[in-house]
Parts: sequence; C-alpha cells; structure tokens
Amino acid sequence: MAWETIRKNKAAVAATVRLADYDEACRSFRWRDARDGLPGGGLDIAYEALDRHVAKGKGGKTALRWIGRDLATRHYSSADLAAGTNRFANVLRGLGIGKGDRVYSLLGRVSELDIAALGTLKNGSVFSPLFSAFGPEPVKARASIREAAALVTTEAF
Repeated sequence: MAWETIRKNKAAVAATVRLADYDEACRSFRWRDARDGLPGGGLDIAYEALDRHVAKGKGGKTALRWIGRDLATRHYSSADLAAGTNRFANVLRGLGIGKGDRVYSLLGRVSELDIAALGTLKNGSVFSPLFSAFGPEPVKARASIREAAALVTTEAF
C-alpha cells in the first residue's frame, strides 16, 4: 500500500513553544490563561483538533487514517471529521442531551469512536469510553451509577 507521507511543517514546529522548565510551567499554569483557543475565547479540544484547521483553509488534509483488521482503509480529512462531529453533536442535541450530560461509548477500534468522542465534546457533554472486555453487567453498572444520557454502540456489542 502506498500512502501520501504526512510531514510536519518545519517552520510551524520551530515556532512551537517548548517548555524550558516543566515544573515551573506546572506551578504557574492557570486555566484562565489557556482559554484563548476558540474565536471569542474558551477552550474546546474538538475545535483545536478539527475546526481550527478547517477555518485556516487546511480542511482537505488527511487528519485520520483508519486501517481495519482486514487492511481496509478509510481516510478522513479535517473537514470530513468536522462535519461528522457536527452531525453527531446535532443528533445529541436532538435527543435532548446537553451540556454536562454523560455519553457513554461501547465501540471497537473504529473511526466512528473518534467522531462520537469529539462530537460529544462539541455538544458540551461528557464522553466516557467503555470497553467490551467489561462485559454486560459492568457496562450496565457504570452507565447506571454515572447516570448515562446515551450509550453509543454497535449491533455486535
């Protein structure tokens, strides 16, 4: 299989901030100083991971390359993922799931897991991954105790 090589932009890497003193950075860190990621302020990992790249005209670049067990591949651009996560956030809103509500995920290692996670965060909800190795009773217990608003899963699980 031949894929386009993903390369880091050397100028962008050189311009990144490197911590000279990790301990001092931890001591002096304040969340109020970090909240400048979103237009108009605020911090949102989904925006940082996807939407800002689309806003800067780089939405067509490959952001996620998924390779299945059978070596089938899917390529997602930042724009693809931004659109998918927006759709997922809208589905959650349509179901009445909002800020602070807990959304659990019982998915395998599929690209939809990333879309569900970032879409949940875009919605302002709390994302909580579960793993099939837990089995049905532990999954039910975790979702019940923490008052899950939704469970995202597949027919197989």
